[in-house]
Amino acid sequence: MQGSTGKDVTATLIVAVILIWALPLMVGTYTLTVLAIYAMLGLSLGLIWGFGGILCFGQAAFFGLGAYTYAIAAINIGESTLPILLAVIVPFMFAAILGAMMFYGRLGDVYLGVITLVVTLILFKFINSTAGPQYVIGNARLGGYNGIPGFPTLNVPGRTDLFIWGDALYYLCAALLLLVYLGVTWLLRSSFGRIAVGIRENETRMSLIGYDVRIRKTVMFAIGAAIAGLAGALFANWGAIVTPGLFSLGQSAEIIIWCIVGGLGTRFGPLLGAAGLGYLKFLLGQQSMINNTMLMGLILVLFVLFLPRGVVPAAVSVWRASVGRPRHGGRARAARRHRQRGRTDG
Repeated sequence: MQGSTGKDVTATLIVAVILIWALPLMVGTYTLTVLAIYAMLGLSLGLIWGFGGILCFGQAAFFGLGAYTYAIAAINIGESTLPILLAVIVPFMFAAILGAMMFYGRLGDVYLGVITLVVTLILFKFINSTAGPQYVIGNARLGGYNGIPGFPTLNVPGRTDLFIWGDALYYLCAALLLLVYLGVTWLLRSSFGRIAVGIRENETRMSLIGYDVRIRKTVMFAIGAAIAGLAGALFANWGAIVTPGLFSLGQSAEIIIWCIVGGLGTRFGPLLGAAGLGYLKFLLGQQSMINNTMLMGLILVLFVLFLPRGVVPAAVSVWRASVGRPRHGGRARAARRHRQRGRTDG
């Protein structure tokens, strides 16, 4: 089992390194950077929804919290190391408190979705209304609908004169995405991850076995929020500005569409859905004939109707149907020949 896991990790690293090196030869690193950030954001929801069974309509809330936390901390501190850590910790703590209230309150899936959506809308409305000079945290003005521009971007730790931008920012985001992916893989293969999947399948049964379902769902919810917060901080550095649009309902809906299109219950599906649809959105943003929102809605409807499991599960099913059956058939024939030879020898 451990050997198989080691081989999987090695194969993942090899494929990832090849992709990180080859993709800039076809697409600009400016675009690839935001696609890597979107992939990390999609993976954060894919973890808590696809494997934890927690329907969250407010992943954009943690994304925006991470971005705003980084911007405010960077302005007050003047260096990026501590702000990037705070951008992970603040959404984690916020989600832990929110999750504890929801899960220990034994709310149903519908109410969980409604509450996470309402929290996102509250944050969106609040940040939009902070344009006045009285809305200040230290030296940072929240800026209302204008957002927060001009904050210090990522720098080499301890060297405020060496900034990480351009190609270097792409490689950093890609490396962090790979680390997050491997971390999620390790988490899901641990006892905690297996129990979380069991809770997703049958919460009542896992509770009767003796597992504390509420604390495990709270931890899973908070981990997903921390990943989204990291994505938000990286997005803030990519765009060099944070605005209330990060908390918008449209942003939350896009993340859900990414996961559905890519495939829930898989690790690679949300990454593929986020990067693919993000690149499509980037291409469509260069023209005015097709409305992006209408196209996203149409894609969602088509996938729900004709490919409800998503791209990755469908591709895996086709692969197994075309490659797996002959292999199994060959094994079955070999087993029959072995049994016949045994009878003959007897």
